[in-house]
Amino acid sequence: MRMIKWQNGTVITPDQTKLPLQEATLEIKTVEQMAEAIKTLRVRGAPLLGAAAGFGVAIAAYRSKAKTTKQLLAELETAGALIKAQRPTAVNLFWGVDRVLGKAKTFSGGVEELKAAVIEEAQKIADEDAAQNRAIGKNGSVLIEDGDTILTHCNAGELATVEYGTALGVIRAAWEGGKKIKVIADETRPLLQGARLTAYELKRDGIPVTLITDNMAAHVMSKGLVDKVIVGADRIVQDAVFNKIGTYGVAVLAHEHKIPFYVAAPKSTFDLSCKAADVTIEERKPEEVTHVGCQQTAPDGVAVYNPAFDATPLKYVTAIICETKVYYSKDFPAFKKGKL
Repeated sequence: MRMIKWQNGTVITPDQTKLPLQEATLEIKTVEQMAEAIKTLRVRGAPLLGAAAGFGVAIAAYRSKAKTTKQLLAELETAGALIKAQRPTAVNLFWGVDRVLGKAKTFSGGVEELKAAVIEEAQKIADEDAAQNRAIGKNGSVLIEDGDTILTHCNAGELATVEYGTALGVIRAAWEGGKKIKVIADETRPLLQGARLTAYELKRDGIPVTLITDNMAAHVMSKGLVDKVIVGADRIVQDAVFNKIGTYGVAVLAHEHKIPFYVAAPKSTFDLSCKAADVTIEERKPEEVTHVGCQQTAPDGVAVYNPAFDATPLKYVTAIICETKVYYSKDFPAFKKGKL
């Protein structure tokens, strides 16, 4: 099922902050609405952000009253800058904006033709992501054995992509291939994407899932209850994988217990121009930690540190599953040269 659609100048996508208790739909008609949806995590997930970013620029084109292509390009660049400013770590957001703007800047034609070209390019991003996720699932499913129990952190499923999912795409492909697997989902504090979204997706699809708190991961691994770990990624650099906060700890635990740790992500998530030290990690508002929903759980005025992501060094990663191939540890040195 498509998680994001273009419909006559409106972007249709689920409001992920309402799940699992309410299945609500966003109808995004302006660039400002798209920026707000991205900032508040109504729209989230690295591959989905790439498509949302492209559609955000497309909305600007669709709504523009510009009389010249120069004016239109200026408006598109302003829209792109606003979208990029919402989340500094997830590279797909920047990639989606830059791809559509790149198409616009090299296009020769009138204003209306340019608008159509921008919208077409945004739709291509969405269509390609859907196909890439299924390819990731196919490539990764061969790493899953019948009877495996897989631990995953955060949500890298259908909701985080245009369609099918990355980490959950691998799980879905294995399940659809007849492998009798089970999933353990970390709750993923502070925003509970594992509890709210991953458990929701898997339960909906009939794939056996058990929910645990984040601090139970070491225990279940020590009891031999985990065969493999699969997570998604928000940015992959020369020496590390950035993913939801807590991923680094899971990777270290998997390494200690000799459990394969896999990352599933499209090539658009790679940013081999930089190292982990170069990346700005998004810090989010303290209320996400001091409250669960509307319920306050911490004393007034307590200091809070709330990074959205952490960096997992590549030495803890068994393989990275992409749409074209699986990259193993022997392939990682090429990343330092900017090569895939």
